Amino acid sequence: QVQLAESGGGLAQAGASLTLSCAASGRPASVYAMGWFRQAPGKERVFVAAINADGKRTSYRESLKDRFITWRDRATDTVYLRMNDLIVDDSAVYYCARSSRYPLSATSIEQWGKGTLVTVSS
Repeated sequence: QVQLAESGGGLAQAGASLTLSCAASGRPASVYAMGWFRQAPGKERVFVAAINADGKRTSYRESLKDRFITWRDRATDTVYLRMNDLIVDDSAVYYCARSSRYPLSATSIEQWGKGTLVTVSS
């Protein structure tokens, strides 16, 4: 069983950058596609970004693709999400997820991390 642990969240000012990490432990996660999702208070969880198993393909929510970037370090089994030029609307709990395939789909998510809170102040 793979365990996923997000970190790197916190309080940031608008315009700043944050890098989230998702560390996998247990069975190697490097064979899986991984995704990032976020859920703002009172809203549904939405897709943010995804990366395939070898790290060569990525996809992003259209509205975020110019500010967010994801990559993975297969040696350490860690996936990262760099968020630039943060805005207040980026405030949410960010989750990483393990997917059975890439691209991700509603039925491909097999495991979720517990999430890390990002709060952006104006």
